[in-house]
Amino acid sequence: MSPPPAGLGWGGFFDRRHAAKNKAPLDLSWGAYSVIGNFRPNNEDRFFVDPLGRFFLVADGMGGQSAGERASALAAEVIPQVLAKELDFEKGDDAQIMAALQHAVSNANTEIISQSTLDPLCHNMGTTLALLLRVGNQFHVVGLGDSPVYRLHGGNLVKLTTDHSLTQALVDAGTLSASEAANHRYRNVLYRYLGTKEGYLGIKDGNLREEIRSGELEPGDRFLICSDGALDGLNEGRLRELLTRSQHPQKAAEEIVNASLTGGSRDNITAIVVFVGP
Repeated sequence: MSPPPAGLGWGGFFDRRHAAKNKAPLDLSWGAYSVIGNFRPNNEDRFFVDPLGRFFLVADGMGGQSAGERASALAAEVIPQVLAKELDFEKGDDAQIMAALQHAVSNANTEIISQSTLDPLCHNMGTTLALLLRVGNQFHVVGLGDSPVYRLHGGNLVKLTTDHSLTQALVDAGTLSASEAANHRYRNVLYRYLGTKEGYLGIKDGNLREEIRSGELEPGDRFLICSDGALDGLNEGRLRELLTRSQHPQKAAEEIVNASLTGGSRDNITAIVVFVGP
């Protein structure tokens, strides 16, 4: 396994011992855009942007009727409530961050399962999760399912999340190539997401630590949190181009969504773009 990109720690938290201390807080600016798209009757994506810029979330719901919408809406409601209540966003240490993330995701998972059990129309509903969290000048990313988070850093676009799809597992095992996986009939089949006890507990008995990517925010960084619909009509090269050239995060989010629509995406599309300033 190759080492992680500079400033990142795979499967754990960024090592604060190597981070400069007492840095002035970096300013963040952001924009968000979500559309139903050209082929779906309703939008099962939900997003949440904290008004103070402390966290950013995209959830892509799954399930018949309106069940997918309800699952993603629950994630976008429960997780922000827990994080806002339990986390010190200026001085929170690694233990507090881990506990708050664990509690937030666990609560959302439990709530989705409960409503799925109580309401027959919501049976087997679920949702992905893509979350960017800022504590001080550190970032923490959590991904469940196939909604990705990207970081544009030093001109390089790095995917910070791992797709929990059957095809990605086959690619990792060497059974499929990346090009074969892109058009495989099981590319949308997920084995880990919110709304299933088995899928959630597949994370080492429910421990999220190995699903967290952490690092130090740097001036000029740009982040994209999106649903997989954004990638249905765009490749990563085009994403990098759009993130690089835009001068405002709202414009970048809209350009990414619209370019994906033009590229033929058949899904709901949601994008949050975050710029890190000095």
